[in-house]
Amino acid sequence: MQVTFYGTRGSLAVPGPRTVRYGGNTSCCVVRSARDTLVVLDMGTGAYALGQELVATGRKLRGHVLITHTHWDHIQGLPFFAPFFRPGNEWDIYAPRGLGPSLRETLAGQMQHVYFPLELEQLGATIRYHDLVEGTLAIDDVAVEAHYLNHTALTLGYRLTADGCSVVYALDHEPFAPSLASGEGPIEGSDRRHVEFLRGADLVIHDAQYTAAEYATKIGWGHSTVEYALLVAREAGTPRLCIAHHDPQRSDDDLDALLEHYRPGAEADDIELFAATEGHVLTLVPDQPARRARAKPEPPTAAAQPALADQAVLVAGDDAERVASLVAVLEEDQVPVRGVAPDDAADVVTRWRPTLLVLVDDDPDSAAARIRDVRRAGEAGRDVAIALVSRDESGPSNEVLGIIDRLAGPFTPTYARARLRAWLMRRACLWALPPSPPAEKDRLAALKRLEALDAPPNERLEHLALLARDLFEAPIAAVTLIDEDRQWFAASCGLGERQTPRDESFCAHVVASPGPLEVPDAAGDPRFADHPAVAGPARLRYYAGHPLILSSGHCVGAFCIADVKPRRIGDGGMANLSRLAELARDILESARETEDEAAPGGD
Repeated sequence: MQVTFYGTRGSLAVPGPRTVRYGGNTSCCVVRSARDTLVVLDMGTGAYALGQELVATGRKLRGHVLITHTHWDHIQGLPFFAPFFRPGNEWDIYAPRGLGPSLRETLAGQMQHVYFPLELEQLGATIRYHDLVEGTLAIDDVAVEAHYLNHTALTLGYRLTADGCSVVYALDHEPFAPSLASGEGPIEGSDRRHVEFLRGADLVIHDAQYTAAEYATKIGWGHSTVEYALLVAREAGTPRLCIAHHDPQRSDDDLDALLEHYRPGAEADDIELFAATEGHVLTLVPDQPARRARAKPEPPTAAAQPALADQAVLVAGDDAERVASLVAVLEEDQVPVRGVAPDDAADVVTRWRPTLLVLVDDDPDSAAARIRDVRRAGEAGRDVAIALVSRDESGPSNEVLGIIDRLAGPFTPTYARARLRAWLMRRACLWALPPSPPAEKDRLAALKRLEALDAPPNERLEHLALLARDLFEAPIAAVTLIDEDRQWFAASCGLGERQTPRDESFCAHVVASPGPLEVPDAAGDPRFADHPAVAGPARLRYYAGHPLILSSGHCVGAFCIADVKPRRIGDGGMANLSRLAELARDILESARETEDEAAPGGD
């Protein structure tokens, strides 16, 4: 794996004699795998030089862009990136999904005619846009884990793994507990989760815009100190720490002095400390000494729109002003929200069943007692996610309190909005993106040859779906075909549409294996717990599917049943589902053969 820096500054581009050695362009970094998969991290002003370098090769380009967030210093190079203007090039751009405009709409905004002479639609390359949430995805041979950072806007850090190596890119991140900016203190809660994201990486590229001495006047600005970066790198057991997102006021000489000051302490921890430098190329090889094992990552999540319409937030506290300010932030994001007195929280949670309870309480003992009251309020109280807002970090740890996170004041509404969005998105999007099946290109070609997509309902397949519904006493049964980006129902009963996005398909998981899949209780399964069909109005709880495998050996879909209550059909039931899948396969193939025979010139 090769890592190259093209932009190293934060906030503002400052090229000139003071920044010649470390560079004056804003964030842009490139990762290449041994198979030449190209991944660009951020598109600050450094992306211009990268683009010129790429087009100079004269080759058609296939690349991927991972944007941490859409603040100016991370996207300003995008309109000047020459490969986007070349027909025949293909690019996929990924960035955090917000609660408002899509990624494409956001990027188009900076290219409106009042700001720029060309519009997004005039780019010649084929460009696809993907709104991400926290979780995992595969980019060719590069495995990517996206992780929410602590910034003033919804921001993702990225961990890229390929060729036996891992690199973490974590810019625009501030300690969740401000006290850790000094580089000392217990690492708990979300800061502990951040450490696990870095755990054992061969290289960590980390925000370190400030020093601890400078941080006191920068709290809430969304950036780390060198001391914090060293603290989490040490705890994560990483051998190499690259500090980046350099303050625009810091000259080359200032960065030299900074490294000279902090390197002795880093070397004592067996950490190689250096600063991101434009043009610097790093080659990572999988022969680093063994490090502490990384904790199991969070369940993967989908790069798709979550069912936020079904999310709701309850804000409870005695401080009416702070409660009202948090309610206002959520109302601006069009999230259903209520503000109540803390003594009413348990009762309202039971009746309203919110996704998230934000408890505003400065007294650790009082907060702990109120959390216990909520947890005792039946199923709704046990299931609700709770976050604590307080004036400081004192009191028991998040784990002891049984909360997902805490927000310590003082903080701005912008900062609170970013944290609230991260809590909601993490809670709303706990469902697995179906992986890509092997030999996907050949599989899709076999599916197209069936000519069953977008076809009128097949009466024989419809009869099979009805038979499955009656046989299994299930309200939903379907014959599904998994296309490139959708799930097509060749036959179904109990469903109102003919197609749904592939990312939301249970059957796509069957095709990915391929193999039979039974999910006894989707609400308790980390792959599907917050899937829109499970958490949303459909309230599905059970799924069973068997692959539809053609005579050619290609799996094109699944025969499935679903129910609104948990259950099992056992080995005998799965055997019957297998027989139905074989019958559906035969009908699909015979329909194609019949059309061939009826075509002019057929035998």
